[in-house]
Amino acid sequence: MQTKYVTATKKTLTDKGLMEVKNCLLPKDSVCVSCIGSDLGKVVITTESTVSNQQINAIIVNQEKFDVSFVYYAMLILGKQLNHISKTSTAVPIVNKKSFSSYTIFCPELKNQKEIAGILSLLDDKIEVNNKINANLQQQAQAIFKSWFMENINSRQWECGTFSDIIEKTISGDWGKDKSSGNYTEMVYCIRGADIPEIRLGNKGKIPTRYILPKNYASKKLMNGDIVVEISGGSPTQSTGRAAAISNALLNRYERGMVCTNFCKAMKPIPGYSMYVYHYWKYLYDLGVFFSYENGTTGIKNLDINGFLEMEPIRIAPPELVRKFDAICQSIFSKIYANGLESERLSLLRDTLLPKLMNGEMEF
Repeated sequence: MQTKYVTATKKTLTDKGLMEVKNCLLPKDSVCVSCIGSDLGKVVITTESTVSNQQINAIIVNQEKFDVSFVYYAMLILGKQLNHISKTSTAVPIVNKKSFSSYTIFCPELKNQKEIAGILSLLDDKIEVNNKINANLQQQAQAIFKSWFMENINSRQWECGTFSDIIEKTISGDWGKDKSSGNYTEMVYCIRGADIPEIRLGNKGKIPTRYILPKNYASKKLMNGDIVVEISGGSPTQSTGRAAAISNALLNRYERGMVCTNFCKAMKPIPGYSMYVYHYWKYLYDLGVFFSYENGTTGIKNLDINGFLEMEPIRIAPPELVRKFDAICQSIFSKIYANGLESERLSLLRDTLLPKLMNGEMEF
C-alpha cells in the first residue's frame, strides 16, 4: 500500500559519510520519485534531511508557490503515466532526469492546491492511522505470546520437542503461468515473500494472479490456519523465514483461491496450534535464529526448512493454554483485517478522487 511519508531508511550515514555528501542533501519535505525498475513511479515525501541514489528524482518544492502535498499527489498521477510509458518502450523500466524534468503538471493557485491536497490527505491520514493500529495489534499479540509462553514456562507441564511435533505437513508452492495455457487453467492468487509484510498489516497488497494445474490447486490450496513461509530470498541483514498467518478473514478478501509461490512453503499446524506456531516462529525469527539454517553463499539464500522443523528445540505448551491464546489472536486478527479492508476502500476512494481533483474536473 502506498506510503506518503518516509520516516526511516534501511541504510544511514555516519558523520564522515554525511560530510562527503553534504552538498547533495535533500531537505525535509522533498518529493522523491522512483524512476527505474519495478518501483518506478513510487512517490514519497521526506521527513528528515536525506540523500538518495541515482534511481530517485527529487523535487525540492518552492513552498511560496506550491503545496508539498499537492506536488506529491501530482507526482502520483505522473508516476503512473511514467510507469506505463517506460514499460512499453524499454526492457528495463527507466525514466532519466531529462525526460522527467520535461513533463508538465496542472497547478491551480496555492489556495486551491492546499484545499485539494487537504481532501486527499484526510484519506491518507486515516489509512496511516489504520496501519499504525494494525502494527500495534500485531505487537500486542506477540507481547502476549512472550508473556504467556516465553517468560512463564512451567517445566513440569511443558514438553520438549520441535516444530515437527506440532506441524502436520508442509506444502510446496506453485508459480504456474501468467496466462491460461494448455492444462494451466486454474486462476489463483499467489503469495510471494514480498507480499508477507502487507499481509501482516491486514492489507490486501498486490498479490499477483497466476494460472496453475487444477490438480495442483486441489493439493496446494491455502486454508484457514495455514502459515506461509518464505524459503528463498533474504539479504545479509534479513534472513529467510518470514511468515504470514492465513485466516478466513484474509481469504475472504479475495474472489479466488490462493496458493503460495514456489519460493515459499505452506505449513499446516495441528488443530488449534496455528497462532502458537506463528508467534513462536516470529519470536525466533526476531532473535535471528533462521540465519543458522540458511544455505547458499552467493545470490539467493535458501532456508533449510525441514532441518529447522526437525532440529530447532522448542517448548510445547499445554493444549488448554494454547486454545486460550488462539482465541485472543483470532479476535486480534479479525480487527486487523477489518482495518485493512477499510483502508482498501479508502485507498480506492482516494484513487478515484485523485485525477478528478487534480485535473479540475471536480469542484469542492
